[in-house]
Amino acid sequence: MLVLVAPGQGAQTPGFLTPWLELPGAADRVAAWSDAIGLDLAHYGTKADADEIRDTAVAQPLLVAAGLLSAAALGDIAPGAVAGHSVGEITAARFAGVLDDTAALTLVRKRGLAMAEAAAITETGMSALLGGDPEVSVAHLEKLGLTPANVNGAGQIVAAGTLEQLAVLNEDKPEGVRKIVPLKVAGAFHTHHMAPAVDKLADAARELSPADPEVPYVSNKDGRTVATGDEVVARLVGQVANPVRWDLCMETFKELGVTALLEVCPGGTLTGLAKRALPGVKTLALKTPDDLDAARELFAEQA
Repeated sequence: MLVLVAPGQGAQTPGFLTPWLELPGAADRVAAWSDAIGLDLAHYGTKADADEIRDTAVAQPLLVAAGLLSAAALGDIAPGAVAGHSVGEITAARFAGVLDDTAALTLVRKRGLAMAEAAAITETGMSALLGGDPEVSVAHLEKLGLTPANVNGAGQIVAAGTLEQLAVLNEDKPEGVRKIVPLKVAGAFHTHHMAPAVDKLADAARELSPADPEVPYVSNKDGRTVATGDEVVARLVGQVANPVRWDLCMETFKELGVTALLEVCPGGTLTGLAKRALPGVKTLALKTPDDLDAARELFAEQA
C-alpha cells in the first residue's frame, strides 16, 4: 500500500520548478493556473530568489502547483491513501478528489494572502528542534511562551512564536536537543498568531463544493482519516491556527499497513522523517522529472 504525501512551506528552493516546466503541456498548465489565481507561478518557480519565494503569499500557491504538476506527470496513479503537511493538505485534498485543480489553487492563494497579512501584525517565525525527548521539549517551549506548532515525529518538533521568544530559545535549548534550525518561513504558522487568517479562509471555503474523498485522507490535525469533503475543508480552515501532528499521521500510516511513501515535488522533507520513523517502509521523493520512472515503478510494485 502506497501513501502519496505533499510537503509544506519551507520545502521550496529557487528554480525548483524549472525542469518540471520542460515536460509536455506543463508550461501551458501552469500558465492557466497563474491566470486563474493572479500569480505568475512560472516566474516564481524558475527565476525568483530565496527571499521572494519565502513570501507566504507566493510560497504556498507555488508548493501546491508543484505538487499537482509532479503528480500529474506520473500519469494514471491510484494511491492507497493521501496526506499533506500544513499547506500540503490542500495538495492532498486534490489527490483525494475533494477539490479540483482550480479550487485547490484558488483556496491556497487566499490562504497564503491571509496568513501573510496575519504574519505582518507581529514579527514571528519558526525553528526546528532536532533531537531530545518530545515531552521535555514541549514543556520547555510552553515555558518560554512558544508553541510546538509542528510535532513531526522522528525526533523533530518545530517551535513557533515571536522572534524575541525564538532568540531566547537559541540560548536556552531543551535538554537533549542537539540543534535548532531556523525555517524558511515568514511567520508563526499553526499558532494563535494566525487567528486573523482563519475567518478569511472560512469565508473562502464557503465558495467551495467539495466532494467526498475517493481514497483515505489522513488529516494532520490528529492523524485520523476523514470521510467527507465538508470535514476535509473544515479541517483545512482550522489547521491554519492549530498545530500540525505529522507524528500521528505516520502512526496512522502504520495502522493502515502502508508499505511505501511517495512525496511529490519538492520532495525530501517528509521522506526524511519517514526513513527514521517508519522502518521498512520504502520511500521516494520527487525532486526532478528524473525521479518519475522510479516513482512509476514504485506504484506498479505496490499496486
